[in-house]
Amino acid sequence: MSRAANSVFEITKTLGADDAARIKRLLENGVKLPVQPRVLDELRQLINRSELDVRLLARVINKDPGLTAMLFKVVGNSAYRQHQPFDSVETVLHAVGVRQTFNLVQAIALSGKGEIKKNRPVYEAFWARSHAIGQLAMLVADERVAVCNIFPDQAYLAGIFHDCGVPLLMQRFPTYCAEMKLGTPGIWIDLAEEDQKFNADHCVVGYLVARHWHLPEFICDAIRYHHAIGELGQHEARSMVAIVQLAVDIHYRDQRIASPEWERVKTEVLPELGLSEEALPEFIDIVLERYHGTSEA
Repeated sequence: MSRAANSVFEITKTLGADDAARIKRLLENGVKLPVQPRVLDELRQLINRSELDVRLLARVINKDPGLTAMLFKVVGNSAYRQHQPFDSVETVLHAVGVRQTFNLVQAIALSGKGEIKKNRPVYEAFWARSHAIGQLAMLVADERVAVCNIFPDQAYLAGIFHDCGVPLLMQRFPTYCAEMKLGTPGIWIDLAEEDQKFNADHCVVGYLVARHWHLPEFICDAIRYHHAIGELGQHEARSMVAIVQLAVDIHYRDQRIASPEWERVKTEVLPELGLSEEALPEFIDIVLERYHGTSEA
């Protein structure tokens, strides 16, 4: 058995019996996990050394021009306004932090993986949505860090990864995109329908990808339960799920589309973030003002 197969097998042991069985069937039926780019392995090895060499880390990141360009775009988010402007990757590493920058690089790398031959507009719209939610999650985390102790880089990572099981299921099942009505404004995946039609759960697939890419455990758990915050109890992933859910709702509001899930989850999301329904409109205005300030910069 290959090292990768062994790794996936070990990850399924962290799931419940039903989820593990579902993943086993999906893998047997051809769902392929995205391979981490070599740059992430190189960075991880350098970060785990006893002595950090920031110049060497910057050199490794700079080897990938596309990744570097996207990193500068992400750190242009107003969550990092106290450190701006950035004139080099080395400056980013010093100001944002080494591990924090690595989190951002992981998120950027994931969104560049995979190839969809059909439904390309839907695929591109999916990643545009994920990047928007990631950016909004950064700002929500930045505004509520004193309450949640979740930092912008962590929130961006969760925002990008939270629905990453979707493109894998799009790749595997030719009818997935049409049957889940992806690309229709205001409609997102119904978990019960997804399970009934494809015997799949994009949350579980996303969890598997996150573990495969060695994301922090609480972020993996947030991905697994991002549609089921009530199942987390006092779990440390609960605040992360709340941040992602609010970021998703703000994204829908910004698009002037009704959120399909907000009414169901808001009574658990808002208290977790220390917000009331009365205070929410002003909070959303603050986040969107910062978001559009970043977008137009």
